Amino acid sequence: MKESAEPSSLAAEAYSVVRQRILRGDIVLGQVISRRKLAAELSMSFLPVSEALLRLEIEGLLESRPRAGTRVRIPSAEDVKGHYVVREALEVQAAMRFAGVATASERAEVQKLAVRVDLLSIQLDRPLYQTVHQKLHARIAQCARCPALLDAIEKTHALASIWFCVMRQPQPEDSVTRHQELAEAVCSGDPQKAAEAVRHHLAVAMERTMSVLQPYFKLRKATGQTFYRSDRKLRQGPLDLAQLH
Repeated sequence: MKESAEPSSLAAEAYSVVRQRILRGDIVLGQVISRRKLAAELSMSFLPVSEALLRLEIEGLLESRPRAGTRVRIPSAEDVKGHYVVREALEVQAAMRFAGVATASERAEVQKLAVRVDLLSIQLDRPLYQTVHQKLHARIAQCARCPALLDAIEKTHALASIWFCVMRQPQPEDSVTRHQELAEAVCSGDPQKAAEAVRHHLAVAMERTMSVLQPYFKLRKATGQTFYRSDRKLRQGPLDLAQLH
């Protein structure tokens, strides 16, 4: 039993390491992941590393091509639009449930988190902003009292986190109280008001995401089925990935 459990444990470790690097933006969209280098770095064999990468591929974070390797998945415009359709369906439900069942202390906590998110949005610590931003959305889902809904929302946020890493700086047109406005509506006790606020919030997010990912849509179209195995070859390709960051 011990021997059979060890590869599974190693695969889980490799999965966690790679997933966190992707979500933090340490491994960027389109970047190829070398199984050999990863296995050597983590002092593992190919098997647990391959299992970990397959799991991430199933989750939509990675993509593979025969004789080309595995890379962080570059979304298409259709991928992004579909993602936000799913997010809207999930988060509207969470907000409506929250409006009906959240306690006074939970509402106060969400409003406090929203203030912090908006304050962090104008600072340069984007990883911290991303962490607190995810916590805000997750907390609304947690207080909706539906574990299955929370699990689905957390999975959709993984993709959003990768795309968010591209959005390095806040834009002048961004509302400085954007998340406080969302929290106020969600905490109002009115399910319909909460639903409309979430729809508006996600519509703005989708518009921004579509805009910043335009160069990646072009890169995906230009590279087609080809993955570049080195940064040097990638930079000599149709688009310079370094210019996208």
